[in-house]
Amino acid sequence: MKLLLALSGMITSVTMMASSSPLSDPVITTSTTPSSRPAGATSVSTTTGTRPNGRMPATHPVLHPMRATNTTGRAFTRESAGARGITMGALDDVVQRYCAGCHNPTQRRGNLDLKSYSVTSANAALPTSEKMIRKLRAQMMPPPGSKRPTGDTLDALVETLERVVDGAAPVNPGTRTFQRLNRPEYERVIRDLLGLEVTSGDWLPLDTKSANFDNISDVQSLSPTLLEGYLNAAAAVSRMAIGDRKAPVGQATYKTSPFASQHPWDHVDGTPYGTRGGLVLLHTFPADGEYEFRLNVGGGVGRPVEDLDISIDGERVALLRYDRGIARNGESADAPLGADFIRSEPIKVKAGQRKVSVAFAKSAEGPYEDLIKPHEWSRASSGTGAAGTTEPPPLMEVFVAGPYRVTGVSDSPSRKRIFSCAPTAAAQQRACAEQIFTRLGTRAYRRPLTANDKASLMKFYEQGAKNGGDNAFEEGVRLGLQAMLASPYFVFRFEKEPTTTAAGTDYRIDDLELATRLSFFLWSTIPDDRLLASARAKTLHTPAVFQAQVKRMLADPRADALATRFAAQWLRLQDLEKVHPDAFLFPDFDLKLAQSMQRETELFFEDVVSNDRSVLTMFSAESTFVNERLAKHYGIPNVTGEGFRKVAYADDQRRGVLGHGSVLVQTSLGNRTSPVLRGKWVMEVLLGTPPPPPPPNVPDLEQTQGSKEGKQLTTRERMELHRANPTCRSCHNFMDPIGLALDNFDVTGKLRYRENGALLDTRGQLYDGTALTTPIDLSKALLKRPLPLMRNFTENLMAYALGRRVEDYDQTTVRTITRDAERNKYKFSSFVMGVVNSKAFHSKRAEPVSADASHN
Repeated sequence: MKLLLALSGMITSVTMMASSSPLSDPVITTSTTPSSRPAGATSVSTTTGTRPNGRMPATHPVLHPMRATNTTGRAFTRESAGARGITMGALDDVVQRYCAGCHNPTQRRGNLDLKSYSVTSANAALPTSEKMIRKLRAQMMPPPGSKRPTGDTLDALVETLERVVDGAAPVNPGTRTFQRLNRPEYERVIRDLLGLEVTSGDWLPLDTKSANFDNISDVQSLSPTLLEGYLNAAAAVSRMAIGDRKAPVGQATYKTSPFASQHPWDHVDGTPYGTRGGLVLLHTFPADGEYEFRLNVGGGVGRPVEDLDISIDGERVALLRYDRGIARNGESADAPLGADFIRSEPIKVKAGQRKVSVAFAKSAEGPYEDLIKPHEWSRASSGTGAAGTTEPPPLMEVFVAGPYRVTGVSDSPSRKRIFSCAPTAAAQQRACAEQIFTRLGTRAYRRPLTANDKASLMKFYEQGAKNGGDNAFEEGVRLGLQAMLASPYFVFRFEKEPTTTAAGTDYRIDDLELATRLSFFLWSTIPDDRLLASARAKTLHTPAVFQAQVKRMLADPRADALATRFAAQWLRLQDLEKVHPDAFLFPDFDLKLAQSMQRETELFFEDVVSNDRSVLTMFSAESTFVNERLAKHYGIPNVTGEGFRKVAYADDQRRGVLGHGSVLVQTSLGNRTSPVLRGKWVMEVLLGTPPPPPPPNVPDLEQTQGSKEGKQLTTRERMELHRANPTCRSCHNFMDPIGLALDNFDVTGKLRYRENGALLDTRGQLYDGTALTTPIDLSKALLKRPLPLMRNFTENLMAYALGRRVEDYDQTTVRTITRDAERNKYKFSSFVMGVVNSKAFHSKRAEPVSADASHN
């Protein structure tokens, strides 16, 4: 696959190598014209044909598909016995009587036609069968109000469908295209490789999500903008890691969020004690020299004088006086709310990445005087201009300008990671550079470097050293590091296909590729030395070694990625940023509280992982993790400080994630709760049975009248008016009772009992007939049938681990993993082991490629 990049007026040709041994330059090469395709490179086309000749020999075993048979070796008939002693013919009659009335060629409810469907050939209609299994296991079909067969007939039907589908054919491991480093993975890899914290969003565009996750290969599109972003990132990161004696004077800008509170009771973690508000940032100083700090301060009300503390790595370097009324031109300004710029004297700072904090020094301790009692976030009240309100000035922006008068580049943690040798003579420099590239490159490329790899990197070293002047060695290493970070072997994760594999047959990935899959699944970063050592020894695939490595990796602190990456995306914690509760209705809610809510859920899932708890704990736990601010919000007493700790809930309404503010806020609107959104979230995220999209031309709930006969209506009353439309009722019968059971929590997740002065009515009936009133009722109803919850969890974990969507042919594996985990009480490790030991994790199915691939 050839990707042409335009960079600085030159054409950069990046050739993706798929052979087991690179036959060309593995890093980016620049030329004035597109380069010709090197031998050994392959291209994939959607047309079928024969495989090109000249491929490298197979290096891993080929898995041949088995003959598809059922357990008896004969085809099923209507007389064949299904589950629970009911014949398949009788189950066919059940489908026609209770399902085909809506799902037929005329009505096609749910875009499903069951008129000619037969249980005996469920495997031949796999998409339809899997839809039926999902709905039947959740007991969502037949829908509420429809006739249902008596007894355990539906259980027999779904068990028979699973038996027919799961026993019909060998497991298909599926396939995927190559993956690339997305934004979070890029940051974690750079941290592991070079010891640097970077913000990949400075260079890379947003990642596309599919199946809930940002690592799904088939939507990781490539574009000139994206590839140029990787090249820019490689250049910037290499300079950040090594330093730059010739760095030009520049200015970096850091902004505070307008939703962050900076009042006297709000201490920002990382700033000195005795300060309020402000900002903490990581800034990379490119060289030893002088830097100037420029601060943009918003004008306050009633607080004209403040001192600003500037600290670097915890040590104060400046204390600036802010006197409201200083204009940007240095003259007096009387605008009461105007923003003022103040700046420091030049400050000497050594090169490297350092923590900079800028905060207001407290002038006094004790009660905060205000004629109007302040809320947790009283900036909300300042918008009214109410008399008696005081608002201290907030820090808006921090600008770091420099370097001026450069004196050199000091040692730093990232330089220590890179320079493992220090040549004392010019003759030793080349050997030292090759040693550095070999060590770093093995981890960056996730495999041992070949002779071609080393030669290519050394070419860039020579070019950099030639133009480096007095700093030839370091500049050569820097340019080689830049080439390494721009290499397709760093950015992309290729998995080789044996040349002898016929299209449609299965093959096992090699140990190095397996190590990469495992590391990015559990850690979201590159393999460490121990994992690479097992892969290089070709022992990783052996069961004993593989199981030991998985257990070790789950116990490693880097497994926190399962909480901050997997769980955060599965539970859609990123949507928390999209909801900003109305500051006039909910003045106690601010950015710090929202961040505490997200951290609560992450720590909760980390506890499940680290202690190998049952995944069902996520829906039944009577405890959670809070700091002082979040505990106060939930009404939990005796919690002080900013650190999180595990505590029991103070009421009997919260259980598991359904009581977490991160879930309750993201499923609300800015000015009211939304039982529809909350019900949809449970169906979609927890049960994996999303409701269909609303039909066209149906008015939104906001268009429903908000009052009647002078009385303001509650959300439930407005919903009942809205669902009077028969078109809306069918879906709302599923969503609304679930959401109403959570309506005792307001927009910010606080427990409440009234809305608009009226007592809340949260009574409802789940689609299976279970009465619901409280969140506890909902938790019990979900846990009464854990199979849909656990299968959906398995499906999400598997999609994240494989980097591709879970397809219908994967459902047999999903059911097997869930069934095995049930025997172990659904412990988290059972799901991880089930996924990593599956055929889909170790193998791929070969796809056909075009006959002219060898010419592309």
